[in-house]
Amino acid sequence: MAAFREHVTVSGMLGLGYGTTAYLAYGFTPIESTLAGFLTAFGGMLPDLDSKTSRPVRELFGILAAVTPLLILGEVVKALNLPTTREAGALTFIALYMLIRYGGSWLVGQVAVHRGMFHSIPAGFIAGQIAFLAHCDSPIPTKWLIALGIMVGFFSHLILDEAYSFQWTGTRIKLKKSFGTALKFVGKDHAANLVAYGILVTLSYAVFGNIVMDLQPAPAAPQSVELETIDLNQSADLPTDFSDTTIR
Repeated sequence: MAAFREHVTVSGMLGLGYGTTAYLAYGFTPIESTLAGFLTAFGGMLPDLDSKTSRPVRELFGILAAVTPLLILGEVVKALNLPTTREAGALTFIALYMLIRYGGSWLVGQVAVHRGMFHSIPAGFIAGQIAFLAHCDSPIPTKWLIALGIMVGFFSHLILDEAYSFQWTGTRIKLKKSFGTALKFVGKDHAANLVAYGILVTLSYAVFGNIVMDLQPAPAAPQSVELETIDLNQSADLPTDFSDTTIR
């Protein structure tokens, strides 16, 4: 199994290449390209959420706690009907940070199994879909750029772990016990499999609905009705000289 430093190095290089390509080849803005590159690098660390060592979990939840509130702060304030003041926003950000940094890490530590469904192909698609939905107000190309970046980083981690399950003994290639535990569609825990695929199907439905809404044409603006102005002085139907008119 590859070490945490190796995963960070590989995903960081992928993120640099991904962001640069998005800017130079596909015309995304510098901000969009930089964010996509950063999230690609971050995606390469996500499978280590189920790690039993403290450093990966500490690093990951530190980044998650700092980035996630920035992405969802506006939606949370709107959903909770909080005042749109700077103080309310700061307090909401702090609450989200504490919830993710400490509550999230504790919860994952209780339910996660090393090399379980956090470390699987469906989990990679789940991470990409969450990133897609988190950018619900962005244009469709930007959503795909971010989502694919997360998945590129995530799957690079799985591929690297799987590559390290091959060991060269000098005369032949030997398979380690970890072979097949990274690039997998199902794990040994049936309940975890059901939960993972339930989340995957639910998010897929939400992503599909979001795409359909984006593709619908905007409602046409109501057309103004212009009333015709009648010029009494030029109307042939009305008399212009009332001096000879007899009233009976």
